[in-house]
Amino acid sequence: MPDRNVRIDGSRLWDSLMEMAKIGATAKGGVKRLALTNEDKESRDLFIRWCEDAGCTIRIDRIGNIFARRAGLNNDLPPVITGSHLDSQPTGGKFDGVYGVLAGLEVVRSLNDLDYQTERPVEVAVWTNEEGARFAPAMMASGVYAGVYELEHALALKDPEGLVFGEELKRIGYAGDSEVGGHDVHAYFEAHIEQGPILEAEDKTIGIVTDAQGQRWYEIVLNGVESHAGPTPMDRRKDALLGAGRIVDLVNRVGLDHAPLACATVGMLEVYPNSRNVIPGRVFLTVDFRHPDDDVLAAMDREMRDGVATICGDMGLEVHIDQIFYYAPVKFEDSCVAAVRKATGDCGYSMRDMVSGAGHDACYVAEIAPTSMIFIPCVDGISHNEIEDAKPEWITAGADVLLHAILAKANEI
Repeated sequence: MPDRNVRIDGSRLWDSLMEMAKIGATAKGGVKRLALTNEDKESRDLFIRWCEDAGCTIRIDRIGNIFARRAGLNNDLPPVITGSHLDSQPTGGKFDGVYGVLAGLEVVRSLNDLDYQTERPVEVAVWTNEEGARFAPAMMASGVYAGVYELEHALALKDPEGLVFGEELKRIGYAGDSEVGGHDVHAYFEAHIEQGPILEAEDKTIGIVTDAQGQRWYEIVLNGVESHAGPTPMDRRKDALLGAGRIVDLVNRVGLDHAPLACATVGMLEVYPNSRNVIPGRVFLTVDFRHPDDDVLAAMDREMRDGVATICGDMGLEVHIDQIFYYAPVKFEDSCVAAVRKATGDCGYSMRDMVSGAGHDACYVAEIAPTSMIFIPCVDGISHNEIEDAKPEWITAGADVLLHAILAKANEI
């Protein structure tokens, strides 16, 4: 393995990030690259072109995941994979997801610069539809890869306009012919901005991610009776929006009751008929629960369901609750965590252990391969926002650590 002074080309990595950020660029400095849109296609095309220029071979599976392979001395050995995603939120930033992809590409480019050959192949992955912003749930394609979701179910999902995932995948030319999953993986690393304020506040450069919070996502539909806002007495109403408002407060109280580690969010509300002089008869809302302890997550589920039943019973509303997404808290594999820790120390960067509050493709890959993550700071902890930002020195540091962690695993026999 090269000595600890071997580093990636931070300027080249930064330039690549800024070039990719032009695709789907927004007026406020962010990006909008929803999964399977034309902008997603353009970003994938650019990534593949860069990877081919770096001598990689490309494989695309049936859910659209991309794997760019740099050959090793023994290509029969399972590879070390790194990567993340290129899709964004509707008002996303320039670093969420794409940093992990292009940091992996920079590792490949740097190995080429060094004329360094690893024992095992190294692959850079782009996972399809990590965000779940257009097609729910999130991390869908890595979930199919890990066997959590059925491929045909995922391909049949529809976006809010009724467009089908599988058809959109074909439309942009990324319905590959490789089977999804079923390949041995020696180790997986994912570099990512923290998406929180801790590293910057504590003046730490690298987060050693040991665990990730479990998550439950719900879709709730409330049905009342739409009626004229004038003639209908207050005590005779079945107001679905009022019920939804009480559920929003309930969800918030559930989160506060399990502080400081719990997170509870209502992120979407759709009101029908959405007219100023009609009492709402139907409301759709979403709930997002997170906690690193699965027992606590289950308790939050019970408290929410019991509370919703009481609210709707008291108000005469019909309710349907559908849990559309769940994964248990994740403990990342010890030897991969140790490789990140040693790489950080060898590179001379400050560090602290962390639990990820956000979901990442690594959380599903961890079910079928030894996995860990590398966090770097982001300015003010802001992410999923067009003003999301990271300093070039942080970007460089995370990729340096990624390079050394990959080399440690890619040279294991």
